[in-house]
Amino acid sequence: MTKQDVYVAKMKTQLDELNAELKVLEAKAKEAKLEVKEKYDEQMDKVRAQSKLAGAKLDEMTAAAEGTWDKMVADMEKLRNAFTSSFHYFKSQV
Repeated sequence: MTKQDVYVAKMKTQLDELNAELKVLEAKAKEAKLEVKEKYDEQMDKVRAQSKLAGAKLDEMTAAAEGTWDKMVADMEKLRNAFTSSFHYFKSQV
């Protein structure tokens, strides 16, 4: 297994775990009162958008040639960190 394969697998696992936890939080947010629900929906939309960006970058890295994917690692780390931070903020609000 190449360094790229290991990294992509690690990122995929982390993103999958966060997305699974996000589904649990979405269920909790649906139970919230209407005025709070609108706030949750807005925050959830932001977290979902970051999840999509991170997933798209991961797909891009998976398809990248071994010589070019190293350059993409910093971007992937930033996207994953932004997604993780937004997720944890949202989780603290639910």
